[in-house]
Amino acid sequence: MPASDVMATGRDGWSERGPSLAQGLLLAGGILLLACLVLLWMGRLPICKCGTIKLWHGVVASSENSQHLSDWYTPSHIIHGFLFYGLFRLLRQAGLPISLGLALVLAMMLEASWEVAENTEAVINRYREATISLDYFGDSVLNSAADMLAMTAGFFLAHALPAVVTVLAGLTMELVVGWLIRDNLTLNIIMLVWPMDWIKAWQAGA
Repeated sequence: MPASDVMATGRDGWSERGPSLAQGLLLAGGILLLACLVLLWMGRLPICKCGTIKLWHGVVASSENSQHLSDWYTPSHIIHGFLFYGLFRLLRQAGLPISLGLALVLAMMLEASWEVAENTEAVINRYREATISLDYFGDSVLNSAADMLAMTAGFFLAHALPAVVTVLAGLTMELVVGWLIRDNLTLNIIMLVWPMDWIKAWQAGA
């Protein structure tokens, strides 16, 4: 068998076929930038209309939610990174010749696609009709970029940590955020796909 046909494998078990990690980082950065340009073209505000940039904004029922660098929904995007890493790692173990760099690029494509879709009028209206996010009018571009970076952080954390630690970290974030604000990634998905009046009433009680 020619040497070029042999799938090189790194010490972490990932195939090296596809972009290297450095190339993947560059490509992922390009996807992030393209998504930001698309969001600007869609009319999304670059930063909060309040005119300030905050490292953290913790008031969920506020027009400034999803407008700054981080908020109570940032952990959801970190969990996105956990899930994307797990998905592509499982696909690699199933025989898909994929490099870590390519997995990162695909993860960023998925996250960027969601950020764009999330800021369409259809999804914004869905949030406002089906959830308690009555003051939600879409993300700022700054917030969307920060969310994509949070996903990337989650992806690399999942790569660095044992699988059981990653799972426990994800569950802990879901439980803590759910307890503190009565919302999290799981509830967000449920209320978008299949809204339940009792969940909405319970969330409104916060």
